[in-house]
Amino acid sequence: MAVIKVLDEILANKIAAGEVVERCSSVVKELVENSIDAGSTEIKVELLESGVREIKVIDNGKGMEEDDAVLCFSRHATSKVSSEDDLYRIATLGFRGEALASIASVSKVVLSTSTGDKVGTIVKINGGHIEEVIPGEARRGTIITVSELFYNTPARLKHLKSLYTELANITEYMNKLALSHPNIRFILTNDGKQILNTDGSGNLLKTIHSIFGHTITKKMLEINGENDDYTVNGYISMPEIHRANRNGIITIVNGRVVRNMELNKAINDSYHSYKPDNRYPIAILNIDVDTSIIDVNIHPTKMDIKFGKMEELLELVSSLIKERISQKTLIPHIEEEKKEIVKKEKPKYEEMVLDFNTIEEDSNQYVINEDLIEDDNTVKQETEDVIIHDDVKERFPILYPVGLVHGTYIICQNDIGMYLIDQHAAKERINYEKIKSKLLHPSRDSVSMLIPLTLEYSNNEFIVLKENFDLLRDMSFDVSEFGVNSIIVKAHPTWLDDGFEADAIRKIFDLVIQKEKNFNLERFYDHVSATAACKMSIKANTNITLEEMQALIDDLKTCANPFNCPHGRPTIVYFSNYDLEKMFKRSGF
Repeated sequence: MAVIKVLDEILANKIAAGEVVERCSSVVKELVENSIDAGSTEIKVELLESGVREIKVIDNGKGMEEDDAVLCFSRHATSKVSSEDDLYRIATLGFRGEALASIASVSKVVLSTSTGDKVGTIVKINGGHIEEVIPGEARRGTIITVSELFYNTPARLKHLKSLYTELANITEYMNKLALSHPNIRFILTNDGKQILNTDGSGNLLKTIHSIFGHTITKKMLEINGENDDYTVNGYISMPEIHRANRNGIITIVNGRVVRNMELNKAINDSYHSYKPDNRYPIAILNIDVDTSIIDVNIHPTKMDIKFGKMEELLELVSSLIKERISQKTLIPHIEEEKKEIVKKEKPKYEEMVLDFNTIEEDSNQYVINEDLIEDDNTVKQETEDVIIHDDVKERFPILYPVGLVHGTYIICQNDIGMYLIDQHAAKERINYEKIKSKLLHPSRDSVSMLIPLTLEYSNNEFIVLKENFDLLRDMSFDVSEFGVNSIIVKAHPTWLDDGFEADAIRKIFDLVIQKEKNFNLERFYDHVSATAACKMSIKANTNITLEEMQALIDDLKTCANPFNCPHGRPTIVYFSNYDLEKMFKRSGF
């Protein structure tokens, strides 16, 4: 008796649904991507109970005739791939041909579609079985309703997350889709409450504004550039804007939102020393490339992607971000918070939807806090205007020190406002750049220690240090063995200040012991510079004179990046005269 059997079509589709349809957001993804591939310029997603009860997608795409409307629910039915060669030149979002069949096998589906030329078609499916095919209205486009998801597979229904989590996942996906297709109007509602509404004008900054809100949008910087293989354009946040996770890094390749760890790392690393290492920027980057150079069919959800010339892409992205950041005055502008416009009835999902802000639509205007953004030019102009000193040759303003708070913050002023400088962070930046320059351009100058420093380690740590004596000597340390598992240091490089050398040497030697497997000398020098700079810098609660304050400011001004300490914290913040007058209710406030 035969043991192996061929599964029937319905059962095979239910099994496939386990891969294609994991949760409500998976259904939204497949349906909306089909709408995009159909050439839609407006797509509306209506949810009931976060999609668990019902998901309806309405588009104005090219629609289908009756034969295609029925055939599209067959397994491996697709209009986007016809030969093996097509797999290597995929330019559409959906192409595997399993999605509709899989969705229909675990839900109740109603499809209403028409090309607009003649009577449309309505197809009703229950658990994968076509129950009815009848004429429909001749409206061009497609409306597909998926209800009672997983009603016939209760084990999968049980694994759905809470309504809040399901809605958050859908919202995050729709936000990313809107950013990747700013020329399409996207509307998302849940239980009649609007969550997302973009205008489809093609202006990426305006789409960013709709999703992230005014505060983030005005701190975004535009980048664009190209090499022989890639064209990159989009927006990156100023270093003062950062998040606790990588969700704000959105990469779009040929219109498809993708996730690639190497690319994300390159984006984040480009902000090194401009922000804390455990925080992540917001970046929306569009990457255009010939489809023959990439492979999008390496992951079931098509989220990951393989690049044929990765090094060239990483170099382009890194250089564009670093160059753009280096052009800006990066002094955080401290403003009094504006009053929020609060509706009497708040949506129940408002606090849950990730970090994204919701907006109210009022004709062609968008109300955000107290601001009215009326057109594309206004949004772009507001974004440029808030960056002070942006068009002057010197990024660092002329400052006059007038006092010190708690022996920590230097108070400065000029014609346009007040500044606070963190004296420790500022001195860290000065020392960091000085030390790193010395390490990258060694002179081998050293200072003999009056009392040599003896350090004792465990046997394994001693072995690692002994292996790296050449590295330490290249940095101008005079080191040698001194008994069992001990090292003696008789001289140190000139960039180590007297009084700080013992602690700094211990920290530097610890970095040598903790060397990464994929050792990079410049990165190592960077860690050494940051560590030594911290140890050597003036501490908080230390009073200094006005002359010493001015000398610190003059040294800070000469730095390549005077706006952040080596760990990414700001060295200086700014209060405009307007902000000060507003806080004290002067000038009519």
